[in-house]
Amino acid sequence: MKRWKKRAAIIGGGLVAVGIAAALVLNALNSNIALYVTPSDVFAGKAPKSQAFRIGGLVKEGSLRRDNLTVHFVITDMAQDIPVAYTGILPDLFKEGKGAVVQVKQASGGEYVATEVLAKHDENYMPPEAKDALDKAQKMKGASAP
Repeated sequence: MKRWKKRAAIIGGGLVAVGIAAALVLNALNSNIALYVTPSDVFAGKAPKSQAFRIGGLVKEGSLRRDNLTVHFVITDMAQDIPVAYTGILPDLFKEGKGAVVQVKQASGGEYVATEVLAKHDENYMPPEAKDALDKAQKMKGASAP
């Protein structure tokens, strides 16, 4: 076999290996991505149906209820409410009336099952998407009130 044919075979094999590795990495990233949506987006049908996604908002006052290790609560953006169930230990900063982001999958019966709960860590900080969603929801609620 001539030298240039060997080089071409090695380069071709390397390109194939890099292509396969890139495809595997992209597939892994795509399957682990969690989109961020608001409760209003969920009601508008913008939430993914077959994969996990994140809902951000406030924990509704008076909605926190415990059943052994399962905690039931409602995430709201002041316009729509989403019931959530989480089994596990909640973060220390998780409280009613405070901001939270939960990674959920839709369960039967209209309640969402959380696999991860993140509590807002500071009084002054809120992700820009969550702040915009809360502001829009409050404006819409104010405009629809008589």
